Amino acid sequence: MSAATQWLGADAALEDGQRRWSRANLLDGAALLAVHLQAGSTRVLATLMDNGPAWLMADLAASDAGLVHVPMPLFFSPDQLVHALAASGTDSLLLPPALAARFPQCTAHQMQLGGQDLALLHLPAQGLALRPGTTKITFTSGSTGAPKGACLDGAAMQSVAAGLVQAMAPLDIRRHLCALPFAVLLENIAGLMAPLSRDACCIAPPLAELGLTGSSSFDPQRFDQALRRLKPDSLILLPQMLRAWAAYLQHSGQRAPAGLKMVAVGGAAVGTRLLAQARALGIPAFEGYGLSEGASVQTLNLPGADLPGSAGRPLPHAQVRISPAGEIEVRGSLFLGYLGSSAEVPTWWPSGDLGHIDAQGFLHISGRSKHVLITAFGRNVSPEWVETALRGEAAIGQAVVFGEGMSALCAVLWPSRPGLDDGALQAAVDSANGGLPDYARIGSWQRAGAAFDSASGFATANGRPQRNAIWAAHEQFLQRPLSP
Repeated sequence: MSAATQWLGADAALEDGQRRWSRANLLDGAALLAVHLQAGSTRVLATLMDNGPAWLMADLAASDAGLVHVPMPLFFSPDQLVHALAASGTDSLLLPPALAARFPQCTAHQMQLGGQDLALLHLPAQGLALRPGTTKITFTSGSTGAPKGACLDGAAMQSVAAGLVQAMAPLDIRRHLCALPFAVLLENIAGLMAPLSRDACCIAPPLAELGLTGSSSFDPQRFDQALRRLKPDSLILLPQMLRAWAAYLQHSGQRAPAGLKMVAVGGAAVGTRLLAQARALGIPAFEGYGLSEGASVQTLNLPGADLPGSAGRPLPHAQVRISPAGEIEVRGSLFLGYLGSSAEVPTWWPSGDLGHIDAQGFLHISGRSKHVLITAFGRNVSPEWVETALRGEAAIGQAVVFGEGMSALCAVLWPSRPGLDDGALQAAVDSANGGLPDYARIGSWQRAGAAFDSASGFATANGRPQRNAIWAAHEQFLQRPLSP
């Protein structure tokens, strides 16, 4: 049995909004591409494509041909793309012809795959040494502009997929809607490998049809309309997508479409208020936690094993513990290491996240260890904790908290809707402060000069706040003495 068919279920299928692709269709397309890749002596294949059958066929082809697959997000900047291609030693790049124009110096083979016109470019061979056993390299935006590459093997990814299948078996998911890019590891494993391995159908129209463009532009009305048309059992959302969708439903007086069994939410803290709001609107939202170094998901809340405010219990493939310093450590399904680094991966991987595990086994995350600040009164505060409380208010869409060496915390805020005035934001801050201890309350705040996204430079391409950039843009205000 080939590597591709080991996890692809006998009745697995993918729909792209126009037609249904059976397991046989998918494998036929993968075999066709594998011939071209082997003829060109490809060693490392990068893909730069939207969601759809062609992406999956390319992934299967790389697996069967024994190649390394490097999925590139379409939201990467040109500089990030060039960096990732060079760092991974990519020698072949599969992408739409329109995007191939960015590489006029490369020879291109025109082909059709999965009903899509594509160009297979041959890049100058890099000949870089990769971690032995690497089958996929996933790039994350991280906290700087240069994405970091994590090397994964097939066993780790299949272990995560199998753990998800086992944990979610009672839900009997038959149709999963892929609402995040396949190039994002979370959707790749939890949204493709896991459903397809249990003979489910993955629904993968172009992301623009679901209201998602770039890394952070999301139209909840278009998303809701697509959801009602496609009728999935499950999907995965980022917290900001859930927040926007819940707000749309609330303002339009609607409830989520019937039939949804599971809306997994990850990528950042969700907060109990957002979960409660979503569930009141009929959205079965459940928070999880994971990291690329652990091949995606490690913990997840599930129906019958759910504690809002936590990240859930460890899934069957994962083990989680807390170090003496309070840092979350994981093992099971770990990556092979970072590109360009010879450092060995420890048995227990330090996540960089702080948290604790309660008596019932639920993981609680309090923030990033490197972000912990110490106020002028000597209190240690994780800004993510306070930021989650702020984002739990309907008026606040985005928030970043500062306070190192200050007598009180301050925040930079962006409203959930452009029309909201400062009075609405102040009321939201007051409400959030009411649920926080005195040392963690916001003493002053400022409306941000722009939304927190990659275009403004205030967030990475995957939505993580660029704290240094936000500080620099608002430093004059943030360093101003606070009123007594």
